[in-house]
Amino acid sequence: MRKDIESILINEDQISEICDRIAAQISKDYENSEKKLVLVCILKGSLMFTSELMKRINIPVEMEFMKASSYGSKTVSSGIINIHLDIKRDDMENVDFIIIEDIIDSGNTLSHLVRYLKERGAASVKTCTMLDKPERRTVEFTPDYIGMEIPDKFVVGFGLDYNEKYRNLPYVGVLKPEIYSH
Repeated sequence: MRKDIESILINEDQISEICDRIAAQISKDYENSEKKLVLVCILKGSLMFTSELMKRINIPVEMEFMKASSYGSKTVSSGIINIHLDIKRDDMENVDFIIIEDIIDSGNTLSHLVRYLKERGAASVKTCTMLDKPERRTVEFTPDYIGMEIPDKFVVGFGLDYNEKYRNLPYVGVLKPEIYSH
């Protein structure tokens, strides 16, 4: 797999620093909340990031999973949001949700999920992303917690994939264009 990586964009130490920083901020922001704090892990890409964050948050926290996509092909967003796995809870009004995403490109999926959870009665909904590509935005959207802004490159590793491969890399690397452009 390493032979398919053009360069390492974010190494393991940098990922750890991102997780430490965001977890400390989340812990501080919610330490006095009387609501339940629930991280919503967007499958599959944000699983590793969510678990690392959760280990570092020093207040009570729960986890839920959702699976949503807007990709029509392997590399291009269709703009249509499909929810494949949803949250089933009877206590939405007592929950502060933080939607955890691996990467934000267009912003379509996260902006849709924020509206969706609010419409279902969530006490609050914030967003967190490990990686942000603001130059790719097609909707007005700014995440509440950002690990790192990155250039418009095709990245894989630490949960991010191409064709279900590379998720298990312990770093975030730039995939060689010849791998995904054929």
